[in-house]
Amino acid sequence: STLQLLKLAHRYFPEIEKELKENGVPDDFKYLALAESGFRNVISPSRAVGYWQFLKETGIKYGLTVNDYVDQRYDYAQSTTAACAYLKEAYKKFGSWTMAAASYNMGIGGLSSEANFQKTNNYYELWLNSETSRYIFRLIALKEICEHPAQYGYFLDKEDLYDSIPYTVIEIDSSITDLVGFAQTFGTTYKRIKSLNPWIMGRSLQNKEKKRFEMRIPAESAR
Repeated sequence: STLQLLKLAHRYFPEIEKELKENGVPDDFKYLALAESGFRNVISPSRAVGYWQFLKETGIKYGLTVNDYVDQRYDYAQSTTAACAYLKEAYKKFGSWTMAAASYNMGIGGLSSEANFQKTNNYYELWLNSETSRYIFRLIALKEICEHPAQYGYFLDKEDLYDSIPYTVIEIDSSITDLVGFAQTFGTTYKRIKSLNPWIMGRSLQNKEKKRFEMRIPAESAR
């Protein structure tokens, strides 16, 4: 399991690092996404979705489109931007990136309530539920293993790692009723379009509001 995390981190860290930097969020928060989902588009028992594990209401609050046809919680670039918005709000509230990270597990309101009750804004001095109490240490452990894998017995050659999948981005502001035909116009397949754009929930893209979405097209298909 940890070996696979290291392989997937090699694929997704570069773009997530770019988003974090552009949004003024510390680079180490990439380990939060790794801890939350293992870079898999998973659904938690509480119905949190995607690499950053957003609940529907929270995702919408931070700018993601979530409906029957589009769910941007499954788009790692857009959901990273939303996560940055959350973390910056939490940092503004607590004045601490450590507390901002802890609030991602517990919620801003829940952590704020405990901090007020216990009269301390220091994560390491707070008595919290067992999951949140371990959360920061889990992130630190992932950072340590990712940065020094051989030291902990994980040996990977360069060819073992998962490379980024090259793609080109196009803007879509209308519905696509025939996604198969759309893929063929770019010399690619429905399967590749769906794998690069898991935020498209069905067999077509319904966009009556004419919102602008960024769609990934396989790089060789866009030449």
